[in-house]
Amino acid sequence: MIVGVGIDVAEIERFAASVRRTPALLDRLFVPAELVAPGGDRRGPASLAARFAAKEAVAKALGAPPGLLWTDCEVYAEDTGRPRLRVRGTVAARAAELGVTGWHVSLSHDAGVASAVVIAEG
Repeated sequence: MIVGVGIDVAEIERFAASVRRTPALLDRLFVPAELVAPGGDRRGPASLAARFAAKEAVAKALGAPPGLLWTDCEVYAEDTGRPRLRVRGTVAARAAELGVTGWHVSLSHDAGVASAVVIAEG
């Protein structure tokens, strides 16, 4: 059963400009592992914008309640490269309230725009 669906887009250059203006934004939005790509290099703006879009999509799938913390939702990749979600704290609590037992996430970026779709399943 689908509990909720969320979709979001982020303009990559606008996201990158926000991070350049306010570097501490990265620590408010992401857990340290999200900032590092496989091989140890720092993730680029397109990848980070897509991850941010996924976090926004998660919030929408959960009904966008106040009080969710960005860092309570982590976007990571399986060894195959498939994106996955790891939730804890405020996000996990809201998901439990709604009966969410699984997540599906898809990320994309092209033509200067990053996008994400999230399905919360119960």
